Amino acid sequence: MKKKIPCVLLVDDNEADNFYHKIVIERSEFAEEIVSVTGGQEALEYLQLSLKGENASPDLIFLDINMPRMDGWEFLEAYAKLDKPENERIIVVMLSTSKNPEYVKKANEINEVSEFTSKPLTTEYLEEIREKYFSK
Repeated sequence: MKKKIPCVLLVDDNEADNFYHKIVIERSEFAEEIVSVTGGQEALEYLQLSLKGENASPDLIFLDINMPRMDGWEFLEAYAKLDKPENERIIVVMLSTSKNPEYVKKANEINEVSEFTSKPLTTEYLEEIREKYFSK
């Protein structure tokens, strides 16, 4: 039996995508806890509370790019400014329905972003993430 990731945070304004991704994660037995929020601001508020110990700290964030109010890029700017512990490493995977080369290039230039992939999440991709970042 593979080790489950303690906590995954889904950040996507499309509730259907969050619902589908939650099902894929559950069926893959990938995570102990799955938290879904529908925007960048809500994700930041969740993370601020997790830094205070009031929410589970996510080990992995799946972040949509195109969202109203605060998109994925704006979230990453604010996320970079959070006062995170030095030893805390949260894997951030950008999700998009588009493989726009500009998005990929921009994501690769941001330190906080570990991966860029297109929607939807698949069991195979989750296994790649587990092996690459969480199998140690």
